[in-house]
Amino acid sequence: MVERFGSWHDMTARALVPNTIRSDHEADFRASARVLDLGGVQISELAYPSLETRRSAQLIRRSDSDCYQLMLTLRGGHRILQAGRDTTIGPGDVMLYDTSRPWHGWTAAGPEMVRGVMVQFPRSLLPLPANRLDQLNAVRLPGRDGMGAVLSCYLTQAAAAGAAYTMADGPRLATCTLDLLTAFLAHHLDADASVPFQARHRALLLEIRIFVQRHLGDPDLSPGAIAAAHNISLRSLHRLFQEQNLTVAGWIRARRLERCRRDLADPLLHDRPARAIAARWGFADPAHFNRAFRAAYGMPPGDYRHRALSSRPLQAAVSLEQSQSEEREAFADDLGRVMLSDDRGGL
Repeated sequence: MVERFGSWHDMTARALVPNTIRSDHEADFRASARVLDLGGVQISELAYPSLETRRSAQLIRRSDSDCYQLMLTLRGGHRILQAGRDTTIGPGDVMLYDTSRPWHGWTAAGPEMVRGVMVQFPRSLLPLPANRLDQLNAVRLPGRDGMGAVLSCYLTQAAAAGAAYTMADGPRLATCTLDLLTAFLAHHLDADASVPFQARHRALLLEIRIFVQRHLGDPDLSPGAIAAAHNISLRSLHRLFQEQNLTVAGWIRARRLERCRRDLADPLLHDRPARAIAARWGFADPAHFNRAFRAAYGMPPGDYRHRALSSRPLQAAVSLEQSQSEEREAFADDLGRVMLSDDRGGL
């Protein structure tokens, strides 16, 4: 209904920046937004039909937040006219634009709503020269490869798990977000040397940890493979983890065991042998898996599964969509641990 459209218009003006919105779907408007406010930095998960937006010079004079917005498109398309550029992006693409400059934008939904994740952050928090960043304003940037894939994965999972975070988590999540944004944009500016050492250091560690999370099922995942994938020496990789009182192999093993533990406790996987679950998460040797699981959880995998399932009803089947959703939730939980934990104490 029109009231829904008016509510969406007002909500986005308050939560993000004021702009005028028009839609052919105003009479039956359906949209959703979840805003994760990290104190100056906001991550918003958005879904809406085709829209036309304008941010005029008059609106900017009335409410100039001096921020950047970065949009990751997950479904549908975004087109924006700003600073003399006319740019269209689709699923998997990223675009940076400036809230202090007028824009004219459109979204194309197709049969389903447009979906995306937006980050809004003050330009003063980004340690990169403003005149250099102008080169990336309203430019299509890839979000499927390299640092783009890391940033996209982080933003998608951070937005999906937003309800699990507390106010105390905000400063650390804001730092993680800005570090990855800085590394991603600096890469496209070929300006890595201008990124402060600590920000570069934190972004690299988070990039490596996300890489490990995404490759846990690969039995060939090793410190050497991780170092090679990130163009650093094996010594540098070990130093990164030693500074967190961790070993690389120990951290990989702990993440794999946690994924195995979840699968063993899942009633939907009750008929899958423990050795198959172990192999799924990179344990090629069942005997080694059994010893590692017992050391971590105080009992063999079979005993743990029996206890976990004894009070839970078994379900015979699960849809592919549900299975993928549960996998995303598990990844989000692990990623949240990566982002928020000090990881003190070692493994």
